[in-house]
Amino acid sequence: MTITELEQAVTQLSEKELDRFRAWFDEYYAELWDKQIEEDAKAGRLDRIIAEVDAEYDAGLSKPL
Repeated sequence: MTITELEQAVTQLSEKELDRFRAWFDEYYAELWDKQIEEDAKAGRLDRIIAEVDAEYDAGLSKPL
């Protein structure tokens, strides 16, 4: 299936079906995002950013949420 075919199929959904699809897609995309973050963390690609955050926290530059 092509992107164009997917787009056309989505435009044919009822409002209720579209809401269900959007909820599914949001969950699916969140899972992909979580997997990518996990892979980046394991590979050390986030180490520099984490070090910067730790340094800012240690310097008192953060605020409680």
